[in-house]
Amino acid sequence: MDLQKTLETIRNCVEEIIPEDELIKKLKKSEKTGKPLRIKYGIDPTGYDVHIGHMVPIRKMRDFQDLGHIGVIIIGDFTAQIGDPTGLDETRKHLSAKEVKRNAEKYMEQLYKILRQDKTEVRWQSEWFTKMSLEDVINLMSKFTLAQFMAHETFRKRYEEGLPLSLHELLYPLLQAYDSVMIEADVELGATEQKFNILAGRELQKIMRMEEQIAILSPILLGTDGKEKMSKSLNNYIAIFDSPEDKYGKVMSIPDSAIINYFRLATNISSEEIKKIDRILKEGKENPKSIKMRLAREIVTLYDGKEAAQKAEKHFQKVFAEKEIPDKIPIYRTSQNEIWIVKLLSNSGLVTSNGEARRMIKQGAVSVNGKKIDDIELNIKIEDSMVIKVGKRRFCKIIKKVDK
Repeated sequence: MDLQKTLETIRNCVEEIIPEDELIKKLKKSEKTGKPLRIKYGIDPTGYDVHIGHMVPIRKMRDFQDLGHIGVIIIGDFTAQIGDPTGLDETRKHLSAKEVKRNAEKYMEQLYKILRQDKTEVRWQSEWFTKMSLEDVINLMSKFTLAQFMAHETFRKRYEEGLPLSLHELLYPLLQAYDSVMIEADVELGATEQKFNILAGRELQKIMRMEEQIAILSPILLGTDGKEKMSKSLNNYIAIFDSPEDKYGKVMSIPDSAIINYFRLATNISSEEIKKIDRILKEGKENPKSIKMRLAREIVTLYDGKEAAQKAEKHFQKVFAEKEIPDKIPIYRTSQNEIWIVKLLSNSGLVTSNGEARRMIKQGAVSVNGKKIDDIELNIKIEDSMVIKVGKRRFCKIIKKVDK
């Protein structure tokens, strides 16, 4: 093992390693004994839609797998039913076991776009928590004090502001910590906001007289707005299940200020190459649009392959750069001669509701045959092969049916 190169790989796109000297000892011990390290990452499948921000620590797990270690994914079928309070100002709703299982299966389908299945171990919390008695739970709770948990920023903030803080939520860091004990984790991965929970696992392992895990914390990937962290609730995310064309288009929509953040955290480009790109941007030697196109190609290739990335780029150039209509767009057939524009948008599937149709029209995001529509009360005359566009990526061709 080339220790220096190994550390460079691990440090890349990492905010903090706690503590790094112990990580070095673990790496040396692993090489000497031939026993791979166990790299833990827990997921709470409260939904099944994974975005590329979630994949930042997953890509770090892949780095460890390529170095010969084992990635251990913990399916939080218990903690998902509690809901991680980190960063939330309110209690999260409970999920049924059936919902959690369905979400977890979809979740893993997406993680395997990055992870190696032959070096991935999937464990469910129910393996150990269903066997715990009330006595076991009370014993586990006795390992920590209330003062320790109220040091958690989210708990403290909600308590001080008089917001609801349920007792069961205090269990969340405890359960996540106990996972580390049960799988004998050597390293736990997570975003910087997971620091409290991951260090709780380290503390519990110490109490249990085990070798303590190392915390490796990843930075936050910005959302497509370039301001807030990528989040489904803020609708500023790029989903793994998005089509290659949508991924490409969303990357192209990010502000120039977010380009380097995306190169660092969402691609496999080397740090040396990213430094060059950063310098080119700062010196204004190249149009940021062309650099962003490279970024979009890299991200789509990572999840969908090189051929899909090439097709997505051609689609983008045709639809957005050249402002042309795609070759293949959905078709809506109707025998009506005239229809309320709101109803047409809804019936054709271009929007999900009349309310969304009204909003899109008010925002100036609707056009018919290239002409912008700004009147939500408009009754539009149906013409055969007319093309309706909503936003930047939604098209539909209207075909007029002839009554026999």
